[in-house]
Amino acid sequence: MFTHLHVHTEYSLLDGASRITKLLDRVKELGMDSCAITDHGVMFGVIDFYREAQKRGIHPVIGCEVYTCPNHLDKTSASREYNHLILLCKNQIGYQNLIKLVSLGFTEGFYYKPRVDHELLRKYSEGLICLSACLSGEIPSLLRDGRYDDARAAAQRFMEIYPDNFYIELQDHRLTDEKIVFPRLVKLAKEMNIPLVLTNDVHYIGPEDAAAQEVLMCIQTGKTLDDTSRMRMETDQLYMKSESEMAALAPNYPEALENTYKIAHSCNVEFDFKSRHLPKYPLPEGTDPYEFLRARCEEGFKTRYSEDNTAARERLEYELGVISSMGFVDYFLIVWDFIKYAKEHDIPVGPGRGSGAGSIVAYTLNITMLDPLKYDLLFERFLNPERVTMPDIDVDFCYEKRQRVIDYVASKYGEDHVSQIITFGTMAARGVIRDVGRVLGLTYGDVDRVAKLVPAAPDMTLDKAMELSSDLKALVASDSNIGKLMQIARQLEGLPRHSSTHAAGVLITSKPVSDYVPLQTNDSVITTQFPMGTLEALGLLKMDFLGLRTLTVISDALHMVRDMGGPDMKPEDIPLDDPAVYDIISRGDTDGIFQLEGSGMRSFLTNMKPESFSDIIAAISLYRPGPMESIPRYIAGKQDPSSVTYLHEKLRPILQETNGCMVYQEQVMQIVRDLAGYSMGRSDLVRRAMAKKKKSVMAEEKEYFIHGLEKDGQIIVPGAVRMGVPEKIAEQLFDEMSAFASYAFNKSHAAAYGVVAVETAYLKCHYTAPFMAALMNSVIGNEDKISQYIQYCRKHDISVLPPSINKSRTGFSVELVNGKPAIRFSLSAIKAVGRPCVDAIVANREARGEFRDLFDFCDRMSSPRFSAAGKYEGPSPVNKRAVESMIKSGAFDHMTTGGKEINRAQLLEIYESTMDAASSKRKNQVSGQMSLFDAMPEIEVPLPTIPDLPTPPHRMMLSMEKETTGVYISGHPLDEYRDTLDKLPLTIGELKELKSENEAEARYDQMRVTLGGIIISSNTKVTRSGGVMAFITLEDMTSSIECLVFPKVLEQYNGLISTDKLVRLYGKLSLREDEEPKVLVEALSDIGEDLSQQLPPSYAGGRGFSARDAGGAYAQKGAVAAPQPAVQNAAEQPMRKYSGRVMTVSDNVVASAERLAEDEVIIRRRIEMATQHIRDKAAKHTAAQPTAKLYLRIPDRSRMEEAVRLVPKGAAIPVYVHIVSENATLLAPKEYWARLNPDITALIGALGDANVKLVKCQ
Repeated sequence: MFTHLHVHTEYSLLDGASRITKLLDRVKELGMDSCAITDHGVMFGVIDFYREAQKRGIHPVIGCEVYTCPNHLDKTSASREYNHLILLCKNQIGYQNLIKLVSLGFTEGFYYKPRVDHELLRKYSEGLICLSACLSGEIPSLLRDGRYDDARAAAQRFMEIYPDNFYIELQDHRLTDEKIVFPRLVKLAKEMNIPLVLTNDVHYIGPEDAAAQEVLMCIQTGKTLDDTSRMRMETDQLYMKSESEMAALAPNYPEALENTYKIAHSCNVEFDFKSRHLPKYPLPEGTDPYEFLRARCEEGFKTRYSEDNTAARERLEYELGVISSMGFVDYFLIVWDFIKYAKEHDIPVGPGRGSGAGSIVAYTLNITMLDPLKYDLLFERFLNPERVTMPDIDVDFCYEKRQRVIDYVASKYGEDHVSQIITFGTMAARGVIRDVGRVLGLTYGDVDRVAKLVPAAPDMTLDKAMELSSDLKALVASDSNIGKLMQIARQLEGLPRHSSTHAAGVLITSKPVSDYVPLQTNDSVITTQFPMGTLEALGLLKMDFLGLRTLTVISDALHMVRDMGGPDMKPEDIPLDDPAVYDIISRGDTDGIFQLEGSGMRSFLTNMKPESFSDIIAAISLYRPGPMESIPRYIAGKQDPSSVTYLHEKLRPILQETNGCMVYQEQVMQIVRDLAGYSMGRSDLVRRAMAKKKKSVMAEEKEYFIHGLEKDGQIIVPGAVRMGVPEKIAEQLFDEMSAFASYAFNKSHAAAYGVVAVETAYLKCHYTAPFMAALMNSVIGNEDKISQYIQYCRKHDISVLPPSINKSRTGFSVELVNGKPAIRFSLSAIKAVGRPCVDAIVANREARGEFRDLFDFCDRMSSPRFSAAGKYEGPSPVNKRAVESMIKSGAFDHMTTGGKEINRAQLLEIYESTMDAASSKRKNQVSGQMSLFDAMPEIEVPLPTIPDLPTPPHRMMLSMEKETTGVYISGHPLDEYRDTLDKLPLTIGELKELKSENEAEARYDQMRVTLGGIIISSNTKVTRSGGVMAFITLEDMTSSIECLVFPKVLEQYNGLISTDKLVRLYGKLSLREDEEPKVLVEALSDIGEDLSQQLPPSYAGGRGFSARDAGGAYAQKGAVAAPQPAVQNAAEQPMRKYSGRVMTVSDNVVASAERLAEDEVIIRRRIEMATQHIRDKAAKHTAAQPTAKLYLRIPDRSRMEEAVRLVPKGAAIPVYVHIVSENATLLAPKEYWARLNPDITALIGALGDANVKLVKCQ
C-alpha cells in the first residue's frame, strides 16, 4: 500500500493548485486510504483537510514542509538562503510541537520566508517524523553540489534530532538534478542505515493541471508565460500518481513504497470539535461566576425596568438559565468587562450589533442599549438552546480608539492569550480572468472585455456566467485565446490568493494562543493561521471588535455641543421618537445620516415617509437586494392600511408592523411558532435551513409545518392544519417563507443600527453645525465628501469659515459668529500640514496666546522640539511647505502688521525670507555651541520688507484654496449658477456614490446622465484612426469627474470645450472595476441651455434616467420602481437605450464597437500617463544634483546612530560621516540624506560646531 506524504494543497498560496476536496476525491478514486498535507511553511488548511478526509473515510496525516536555515534570528542578506524539510505529526504532542515551530517561523524567523533553525527543530522534535524533502532539502542540495561529507553530517544531525523518525526521501519527476541526487541519496541511506521513503511532490491533481499551476506561479511572481526569466517547474509530473506509477519510479526499493503506508498509519492526530475552550473571567477566589453575572444583571435591571415588570423578569430568568446551562457565563462577563472599560475611558461604543441586541441579559449588562421587549427582538435568534453554537456578540467601537480596547483585553488576559484572526482573499470570477489574462499575455482590452461580460452579482462564478451570458459563451467559443483563458481561469477560480488580517476578529484563549492554533504575521500583526469559521469549530472564542466611524462622529458632535454651552448628553440620552427627526428623514435630508445617506435610499425614504423608529428598522431591512421587491407593497400598505391583506388572520399580529410584508428573519420564526406550534429554538433551525436552501431538510420541515410531527405518540410539532390553518394556505405560506428566508434581514441588527441612524439624524436636526463639523472630521482626506458637506452647509445657511492660524484646531470645529454657529476649517485638512505641525501650532498658541503676525508665527514656531524632560526631539515640524500651504488656504488672512492687513500675495512673497530670518536668529541663540566662531560678532538678520502687492483676484484665491485643501472654502466658482445646478437631475457627487451601491455595475453602467458644471481641464489626443478626441474634467459644487469626448462629438461641440467653460453635459456613465466612474459624452450645451428634448428619451425629466435604464434603480424623484434582479436569462435581460433606438444587451453590436473604441483610448491614455511619469522621474533625477554636502565628524562608530538620527531628513543633500578612530569617511544611505537648507542646530548641539560642516557645491 502507498500513501502520498508530500502534498501541497491550495493553501500553498499561488503555488499549490490542488483543491482539498478534489484532491481527496482523487485519493479515494486511486483506492488509497490515507494522505498527508504538507503545505509550504503554513498550516492554513490542516483542519479543512482533516474534516474532508474523515468524511471520505481517509486517514489524514497532518504535516508541513517547513523552511530551515542555520540561524532563524539572522536576517541579513547572507542568511537569505533556506532549505526545505518535511515534518509529519505522529500524535498530539507532535501536533503541538509543529504548531510551535510553524508559529516561531513567522513570529521570530520570518525573512522572506518563515524559517526555523536546527536548535528550534531539536527543542520541538518530540512526536514528529522528519523526511529529507525535495531537491530544496538540505541533504539533497548538498549532494547535488557534490558535498557528500557535509550531507552526511547533516543526516547525522537529523538522526540525532529525530531518533528512529528520520527518513531519506526519494523523488523522481524526470528532472536532471534528481537523476544525479537519487543514487547519492540511496548510497547515503544505506551507509548510515537510514530508512527510505518514496514521495511525489504533489502540487496539482492530474497531469492536465500542470499548465494551470504554471499560470498560478506566474501570478505569484508577477511574470507572464513568455518571460524566459520566470520561475518554472520544468516538469509536468507533480501530480497525484497512482500506487503503480509510484512503484515504477523506484522498482529496486520496494521498502521505500511500503514505508509510506507505515508512516501514515503511525500518525494519529485527532481534533476535538465538541469541547469549548473559553477563557475564564478573572474573579476573586471563591466568587461564583454565575452569581456574579446575576448580580450585574440585577443592577442593570433596576435602572432599565420597574420591579413589577413581570415580562422582563421572566425573560431575564429564562435567558440566564439558558446561558448558564450552555456554559456561556464567562463569555458574557468578558464582553461586559471590556465594554465597561470602554465606556469608563471615553471610548464610544455602539448600541449593539447583530442578533445579540435580542438579549435582555446583554441589555441589563449595558452591552446593548435597545430594549428587546419593546421592539419584539428574539433571544433565540441569538442563542438557541436547541442549536449548540458559540454566542456571537459583535461590538462597534469608535474607529480611532478601537485598538485601546483590544490592548486592554490583551493586558487583562495576557498578550499571548489574544490574537487577531486571518482571512483569505480568493480569486473571484472577474479577478481570476484578469490575473490569467495578464499571465497569458492577452491585451488589456481583450481581458477587460471578457471580464465585463461576467455579470456583477454576489457569489457569481464563471460557470454561472457562461450559463447567463450568451455573449460570453459565444466569445469563448469563437476565440481560441479567450477559450484558453476561460479554461485556466475556471481551474483556478476560488483558490486562495493571499492572506490578510480580519478587519475586526479577535481571538481570546484560556492558554497561550499558540497552544491551540498556529500563528503567522501579516504586516507585523500577529494573526492566527486558521480563519474565523475554523476557530469556532475548534471551540475557541472569537469576537468582533469593529471600528465604526459614525460613533466617532456622534461623540465628536456631542463634545462640540457641550463646548458651545449646550446640554451634556450621552448617545443614549437621544430620544428615538422626536417628530422633527422623522420630518427631515421623510424629506430625504439624509446627508451624513448613518445607513440612510445614499441617493437610492433617500428616494425610498421620501416615498415611505417614516414616522417612527419601527419604520427606520424596516427601511434599513428593506433597502437591500431581495427585500427591495417588497418596497412598493410596503409603501402602499403604509399609505393605505386597508389595502393590506393576510393569507390568514393569525399572520396579522406578526406582519402588521411591516404592512403585511415579510421583512425580518424573526418574522419567519414567529410564523412557524404561532401558526404551526414550533418551539422558538426549533423555529430558528427551520429559518436557518430555509436560508441555506437545504432541499432534504426543507421537504421534511414542510411536512412538519403543515401536518406536524409526532414521535412515540407524543406531539413534538402540532402543525398548521392542527392549529386551524387550511392546508393550501399552509403550503403557500411555507413556500413564500422559503423563497424569502435567504433574503430576510436580522431585525435585532437593523434595530441596533436604527438607533445609530436616529442618533445621527437627531444631531443633524437640532445641532447641525457641530454634527456637520464632526462629519467632516471623519472624512478628512476625502476631498469629495468634504466638498459635498461644505455645499450642504452653505445651502442650509451654515457658514464654513476658512482655516485660521489663530482659530483653527486639529479638526473642524464650531464657533459662534454673530450669535450663529459656524464651522471653522481644520488645519489638518490642509495639504502638507501634518498632524505634528498642527499639534505644535495649537500647543504654542494655547501656551503663549494668539500669533500677532507672520513674523511672530515664524519666530515662535522655528524652535526645535524638546521633551518635557528637556531632551531634544528634533527640529520644528513647521516647514516652509507647510507655511506656504497655510497661506494659500487663507489661514493667515486678516492678520495685520503695524495695523495694516497683509494679503496672500504679500505673505507668499515674504514667508521664506521670514522663516530664514527666524531660523538664523534661533541658531545664534544656541548657547555654548559656537566654538569655531566665538571671535566673530553676532550677525543680525533683518526682517523682510513687506512688498506693495495688490490682493489677488477672488478666483485666484479660490484656486489657491482648492490647490491646498482640495475644496473651495471662501466661495465657489459656480456660486452664481447654484440655482441652475440645483434644477439638474443629478450632481457629480451623487453620481459617484452610485458605484458604492449593491450591484452598481450591472445596474448603472451605460446609464444616461445629465450633469452641469465647469470644465477645469481639457486635453486632446489623436486616436489610432487619426481622429481627435478630448479628455475633460467636469466639476460641479460637489465633486469632479473625467469625461471622454470621442471625435464625432468633439467635432460637433468643440466650441464649448475649453477650460473654465460652464456647460451642461449629456452622456453615458461608464463603471469599470477598480476605476473611478467616467462619462462618455454624447452632447454639450451652455449651462443655461437644456437639450434634453432633442436627445434620446432617457435624458428627459426625473433624475435623467429611467428605472429600466438603471436596471431597477430608484429612478425619479418622488417615484419608486421595483428593482430588477442583477442577473437574468439573456432573453429577459433589461432593454438598454442607445442612440435613440431600443436594443437588447445581447444585440449590442454598435455599443460594443464604441466600448472597444473606449478601451483603446483608455489603454493609450494609461500608456501615455505611464510614459510621462517615467519621463518626469528621469527629469527629476537629472535635475536633482546636490546643491550642498553635509560633513559630520564623530570619534568612533558608537556615535554613528545619534549623528545620523539628528540629520534633518529630506534625501536632497548627501551626508558624509568621518570616523576619527578609523580614519574613514562613509557616505550615508540616501534615506539619511539631509533636506535642502537644513537646520543643523541640533547637530551642532550634539557634536559641536567644529564637527559639523555644510559645504555648498559649485
